[in-house]
Amino acid sequence: MTTPTVLVTGATGFVGRRLVPALVERGSHVRAMTRHPESYTGEAEPVGGDVHDPDSLVEPLLGVDVAVYLVHSLDSVDFERRDADAARAFGRAAAAAGVRQIVYLGGLGRDDDTLSPHLRSRRQVEGLLGEAGVPVTVLRAGIIVGAGGTSWELTRQLIKNLPAMIVPRWVATKTQPIGIEDVVRYLTGVVDQPAALGRVFEIGGPEVLSYLEMLQIAAEITKGSRRPILKVPVLTPRLSSYWLALVTDIDVTTGRNLIDSMSTEVIVTDESIRELVPTDPAPYAEVVRRALEEGARSA
Repeated sequence: MTTPTVLVTGATGFVGRRLVPALVERGSHVRAMTRHPESYTGEAEPVGGDVHDPDSLVEPLLGVDVAVYLVHSLDSVDFERRDADAARAFGRAAAAAGVRQIVYLGGLGRDDDTLSPHLRSRRQVEGLLGEAGVPVTVLRAGIIVGAGGTSWELTRQLIKNLPAMIVPRWVATKTQPIGIEDVVRYLTGVVDQPAALGRVFEIGGPEVLSYLEMLQIAAEITKGSRRPILKVPVLTPRLSSYWLALVTDIDVTTGRNLIDSMSTEVIVTDESIRELVPTDPAPYAEVVRRALEEGARSA
């Protein structure tokens, strides 16, 4: 098999900056797409491009075999429209360039009308990326734990800044957290994999936990003890987002979009990914320790 040329969008982001070196190590020729290629210092060949500017996508995609799409607009009020427009444009540009596979990291959740706007947007992007004919491989994940990730930073800062936590009822919602290292392993495993073309896979760690259990486990590892938690019967997503912005550095818009999704149960119901990419994802306590260690090294 020839060495594939892989374009990674969002190459400087939470997932992208870890995926690029993993693909390089595997032997792929990697192009790291960023809006500021002149300041890129990571591995791989930097290329300039912006998914919100269709004309800028032509050159980065020339000669590309596989494109990994890691872009979203969670911090934008009109993120659904922006993400839809960007996905449609990227899919068309990829098809015109002869790309043979698009890999997309989406979100877990049942395909029904209970999906939050954030998760509903992720589903829409899945379809729009392949609208022009390029086979799309989708990995759907829930909470991804790792230093620098929004969900983990939210957890870490809540534990750090509050001696006790006032939380709404959605903390009882079940999810299946997965470490960033395992996400990268799965992404790398499906790149240029014929058996993955046109398929949707669900990925998660070995445990199904509530958000409350995640907070308590992380607090015990971080502080050596669990935090007193008071559940509030009524705390609207809007009020919750302002509260998060007050006690963390998460902006109100991102906080609101995250909270909207936290009322949706996101657990793995299909483990077929393990047949294609055999691996044993690390338990939640272990990925929390890794995130803390990485954060301490980069502080």
